[in-house]
Amino acid sequence: MAIGKLQTMKPAPINPNLNPNPNATSKVWLFSLLLTMQYGAQPLISKRFTSREVIVTSSVLACELVKVICALFLLAKDGSLRKVFKEWTLVGSLTASGLPAAIYALQNSLLQISYKNLDSLTFSMLNQTKLFFTAFFTYIILRQRQSIQQIGALFILIIAAVLLSVGEGSSKASSAKNPDEILFYGIVPVLVASVLSGLASALCQWASQVKKHASYLMTVEMSIIGSLCLLASAYKSPDGVAIRELGFFHGWTPWTWIPVILNAVGGILVGLLTTYAGGVRKGFVIVSALLVTALLQFVFDGIPPSPFCLVALPLVATSISIYQKYPYRVKKKES
Repeated sequence: MAIGKLQTMKPAPINPNLNPNPNATSKVWLFSLLLTMQYGAQPLISKRFTSREVIVTSSVLACELVKVICALFLLAKDGSLRKVFKEWTLVGSLTASGLPAAIYALQNSLLQISYKNLDSLTFSMLNQTKLFFTAFFTYIILRQRQSIQQIGALFILIIAAVLLSVGEGSSKASSAKNPDEILFYGIVPVLVASVLSGLASALCQWASQVKKHASYLMTVEMSIIGSLCLLASAYKSPDGVAIRELGFFHGWTPWTWIPVILNAVGGILVGLLTTYAGGVRKGFVIVSALLVTALLQFVFDGIPPSPFCLVALPLVATSISIYQKYPYRVKKKES
């Protein structure tokens, strides 16, 4: 049974030589740079190029379509497309990708709502709490333990999230919106999305380690299944009604495709960077992206970080760095 496998599964060994050749090293630097810019610029670009009239469901579905196209292209490029789909089964697809797909579809909708109601830097830092929930659900599902340093880093991250919540909910100088609107349509959606992200991430790790599912194939499956779930849920929802009455692309301009495509490509880049460099490099990318967000927000919007953000920023950076630098290592038994 799958449950028995989950309980007996051991943490994957750490491979220090993920990118031994110069060609791979060049790709790591390229992917790191692109992903840093994508993470840092995504909230700002989404707010700038996605009008409030755009229906959230339409942007999410468009993003999923772009991800499918990118994943199929990568499968075809590495020559595994025919083999993967020859071995594909519906039962295996639903088992490995069904639940994570539904979770990610809901998460993406919550993130789209949050984008429009938080400043970019606050969104980016609150979005990092998904690290804590990923670690939590990874332990629950895969029994993958955390080191003492990682546990300390997660507590630092929680403190930073609390500071950001208090600052964003009480400060009126940086925004003309109602504090209750910021809390319930900005902070709460991004935090719930972080919980869902952690759960879905742990489920995907279970699928890849236990079910041995190819990552690009999972991207295709999850995007299709997630889109179907979203369409079903949107049938009688306000978004569904709006799409039927106003059209799928209501409020869209050619510029709206920029954040949609950027978000989809970012999901592909995460997989590529993890393949070539592992999670440590991704941690540095996340920290660098926070600095990029702060810089872009100040340069293009003229909004300096609030005092709470200035206090929380080094806490977030420190916690993520510690978490990535000190992974749990199984102690060897002395003979």
